[in-house]
Amino acid sequence: MNLTSGDDRNVKEAVPFFSVSDIEASVRYYVDGLGFEIVHRWIDGGRLRWCRLQLGGAALMLQQFRTEGPDAWVPAETLGAGIAIYFICDNALAIHRVVTARGIEVDEPFVGNAMWVVGMRDPDGYQLFFESPTDVPEETVLSAWAGA
Repeated sequence: MNLTSGDDRNVKEAVPFFSVSDIEASVRYYVDGLGFEIVHRWIDGGRLRWCRLQLGGAALMLQQFRTEGPDAWVPAETLGAGIAIYFICDNALAIHRVVTARGIEVDEPFVGNAMWVVGMRDPDGYQLFFESPTDVPEETVLSAWAGA
């Protein structure tokens, strides 16, 4: 099997896996704030421990790490440090309108690499970017463009 030949269809998708400090807060952020849907979940001892979330054709997984016991893990660094996920979509500005109306803090959208870029951080600091193609000039910010 040649994974680089371009004709192999064995690999289907890559799904980011985020370790989170409070899965309930993360689920509220992703489901209530960003509109993801829980499509799979693992309940352990009556508590949600892991879930797979879906939004359109994109997915990610969340799992709350244990802080005590034999499976305990305490991260040495801040969760999310240096990790960014880019979601390519048809209309990033529509996502900006919806999530800000839901109370999600979002960076001001700007144009970079011929894409509108809408950036935010989840409760653990993972960077999320929603991007969509545009012909608006590079480095334009939404407030300047909308006011033009």
